[in-house]
Amino acid sequence: MIYKEFQGMKLSALGMGNMRLPVVDGDDGKIDVKAAQEMVDYAMKAGVNYYDTAYGYHNGQSELVVGEALKKYPRDSFYLATKFPGYDLSNMPKVKEIFEEQLKKCQVEYFDFYLFHNVCEMNVDAYLDPKYGIYEYLLEQKKNGRIRHLGFSTHGSLDCMKKFLDAYGKDMEFCQIELNYFDYKFQSAKEKVELLKSRNLPVWVMEPVRGGQLAALSEEFEAKLKAARPEESVPAWAFRFLQTIPEVTMILSGMSNMNQLQDNIATFAEEKPLNEKEKELILGVADDMIARTTVPCTGCHYCVSHCPQKLDIPFLLKLYNEAVVAGSGDFIAPMGLSSIDADKQPECCVACRSCEKVCPQTIHIPDALHRFAEKLGRV
Repeated sequence: MIYKEFQGMKLSALGMGNMRLPVVDGDDGKIDVKAAQEMVDYAMKAGVNYYDTAYGYHNGQSELVVGEALKKYPRDSFYLATKFPGYDLSNMPKVKEIFEEQLKKCQVEYFDFYLFHNVCEMNVDAYLDPKYGIYEYLLEQKKNGRIRHLGFSTHGSLDCMKKFLDAYGKDMEFCQIELNYFDYKFQSAKEKVELLKSRNLPVWVMEPVRGGQLAALSEEFEAKLKAARPEESVPAWAFRFLQTIPEVTMILSGMSNMNQLQDNIATFAEEKPLNEKEKELILGVADDMIARTTVPCTGCHYCVSHCPQKLDIPFLLKLYNEAVVAGSGDFIAPMGLSSIDADKQPECCVACRSCEKVCPQTIHIPDALHRFAEKLGRV
């Protein structure tokens, strides 16, 4: 197992994410406890020492199962991370209540790592609102030793990250972002890494294989990768890409079965970062994948000034692209839409086509917005 230094600690470069544990009969709220325990046991034996969970994972069951699975091991043999569930605004006034509940569910007296969960456009103002006292309470718990290291995760935009960091950055020790070769450009992950580097914050990675989307590619793309590294599996390419980014300290993978866990642990037995030619290859594969599934909006905003509804068309098309790429697992698009007014939603397009006349990319914008609204079940 590869290890990374963080403030004098050695963290396994592969962390076990616990959002996609094996379940019974396809029910996300019914974790296969025996299978999950076996996975944790295997991971511990293989040298994985970082375990990530959250209040809402598996309908609230993940913290319970992870806590039970780890309790037989010495407390200093693993690092446990969980998060305050600010993705649900109704939780904002409950930070003390939820934190105490999490300690009990996980059967620990402290969390090694604790995060503001999913800072984004929908909740950043609430996170920053002093009336909820979230920031102050978590700093108090850190002072009391019940939180050892404080950070945040985010699926938000670069501007949203800056807003949060400008307010709380001095007390953040790490940041968890969606980072993989597909999202390096698609979700501006490269710029997010650069922002965190400028703030001296190490990067924690979530979605390294984008929820499994990068674990299996088309025959065409797989052949390109095999020609460059015949011995490397398709999922391993995603991890090798991340090993080329020096700011990355922790790579979390939400593994759903023992085979995935074993394969990933084998990959992390050694560090084999991509060379420049290989990095160019994998980013080229991502470019091709993006081009074949999304609309090519460049965010020039010419369309906005010609829209009688004053819709933020580039933002809507960005969310549309995310919805198309993510498919049934999409949550970013609905999250983004929740941050804008009801009269600025995709279904508010009147199909006047004034926007099309000035679009340099000749995108059929009203058609894309209509498909978006259809996908959301709004037309």
